[in-house]
Amino acid sequence: MRAANINRETKETNITLELCLDGGAIQVSTGIGFFDHMLTTLAFYAGWGMQLSAQGDLQVDGHHTVEDVGIVLGQAFRTALGNYGGIHRYGLAFVPMDEALCRTVLDCSNRPFLIFQAEMPQPMVGDYDSCLTCEFMRAFAINAGVTLHQRCEYGDNAHHITEALFKSLGLALRKAVELDGDGVTSTKGIL
Repeated sequence: MRAANINRETKETNITLELCLDGGAIQVSTGIGFFDHMLTTLAFYAGWGMQLSAQGDLQVDGHHTVEDVGIVLGQAFRTALGNYGGIHRYGLAFVPMDEALCRTVLDCSNRPFLIFQAEMPQPMVGDYDSCLTCEFMRAFAINAGVTLHQRCEYGDNAHHITEALFKSLGLALRKAVELDGDGVTSTKGIL
């Protein structure tokens, strides 16, 4: 099983994560309702099993919780991949959500990078600050070792844009980690 368990505790957050790239139950609790929905959506479309519990300093705002969950999820993803052997490596997905259309293209390359082009028309979605989507994606990409490009082609609703970004990330990751042989997908022989 391609899986990882991570516990991370700081003065701002306490996060416990069990991740299985090959499926399983999904349960998420961060104290931020919309973020829970996005993480559940991500895990569902990625085909993951995920048990995530996060307590953060929400009396300040959601920033530390969202960013630190991205860090932990990225670390677990990277650990679960192991030596990257046998994976397809690349993933691409477009997801429409009503008036919004978003694209994710990624490379599980052990070369972290983020290009994020998605303006949020509304500052808040429920109790979730929509600008934190970029913070989550950055923390995930850096800690996962993923080259991640995301773009909102168009859209007028921050809820729809954010959801399309998380869904397209899940679908692209699902494709990228599909087993496609037994060697490393690189002319260098190592990632």
